[in-house]
Amino acid sequence: MAEMKKNVLIIGAGGVAQVTAHKCAQNNDVLGDIHIASRTLAKCEAIIASIREKGSMKIAEAEGGVLKAHAIDAMDSAAVAALIRETGAQIVINVGSPFVNMSVLEACLETGAAYMDTAIHEDPAMICETPPWYGNYEWKRKERCAEKGVTAILGVGFDPGVVNAFARFGIDEFVPQVESIDIIDINAGSHGRWFSTNFDPEINFREFTGTVYSWQNGQWQTNTMFEIGKEWDLPVVGKQKAYMTGHDEVHSLATNYPHADVRFWMGFGDHYINVFTVLKNLGLLSEQPVKTAEGLEVIPLKVVKAVLPDPASLAPDYTGKTCIGTLVKGQKDGQPAEVFVYNVADHKEAYLEVGSQGISYTAGVPPVAAAMLIADGTWDTGTMVNVEELDPKPFFEILDRIGLPTRVKDTQGDRAWYD
Repeated sequence: MAEMKKNVLIIGAGGVAQVTAHKCAQNNDVLGDIHIASRTLAKCEAIIASIREKGSMKIAEAEGGVLKAHAIDAMDSAAVAALIRETGAQIVINVGSPFVNMSVLEACLETGAAYMDTAIHEDPAMICETPPWYGNYEWKRKERCAEKGVTAILGVGFDPGVVNAFARFGIDEFVPQVESIDIIDINAGSHGRWFSTNFDPEINFREFTGTVYSWQNGQWQTNTMFEIGKEWDLPVVGKQKAYMTGHDEVHSLATNYPHADVRFWMGFGDHYINVFTVLKNLGLLSEQPVKTAEGLEVIPLKVVKAVLPDPASLAPDYTGKTCIGTLVKGQKDGQPAEVFVYNVADHKEAYLEVGSQGISYTAGVPPVAAAMLIADGTWDTGTMVNVEELDPKPFFEILDRIGLPTRVKDTQGDRAWYD
């Protein structure tokens, strides 16, 4: 049995990192020392101040609990490795920009620390790469992880992450002959601003400007954003329009369940689509520099990011709920079978508990559950995996306990996953 891992290094200091840090602090009896590192030290210090203010640490600093901020350029693999050694961190939770994923993973390969992230690696120079996306960067390092015995859990936010576990659970327990996996993400909340994105606009808009890939009839299908819409009737949030969108988890689920159709749907209101379309058609979402009349060179997307609200600033006024789940359809014992495995989260409750809005909350809590499962050995695989390759039940048990309960809905009704 491998020695239990502890001491966490969180890379990143945005809205998701804030949630992750609070939740790690609440469970530092299991996780040990908590370190937060980002380019901007002040952002890490602000998160630490908010943890102290809410009294989130289970083992208080006066009793020996450790909570520290560090400045790091996470693109510099050697610097990250040095920080891992200096802090004695055996678990790295990367919730920084997806541009840093591979440099952080390389640092983990060098030091033996376990690695986790919540989104696929992106190269700033490339938009919308060939599917399966994980094959471009992550999976190329799979063999080295296995050789070195390094645990790397890819995409363990909510979507990707928990929804992958929902798929695995739905297939294992309800629909053994799976024919389709539809992931549906509805934010029925309101932030009260004229327009905003819920995550970093640079990443958010990149996600919606490229090709929409889905896996259907055993092959990759391509569509454009907002081309295919469908109304879904979901628990708590009711009838909502969602559009087929390109998303990370399609790329691993299609690889692990090649006989199933795999699609991802995200809810958008008409207002969002109108604004997005105008920005896109004007060229304001471009990452190619343009010159102003004054000879100033600017990147339009960065200008849009500068004028939009900082996603973290939305939290205090955010109200309403999110519903994110996985609908699995197919056969069981020769009969048609389907199940919707889902979670409902509340923006206001998230803000009161950890000072963030619900979208950050759903993304920031799951990696902490995964870290706890690495700490106790359950998910310490010593290799690279996507979430659907792991046993979902211990994951759901911890998520239930730390703020994201899993429910199932099928012909037998709507209930907790263990009922």
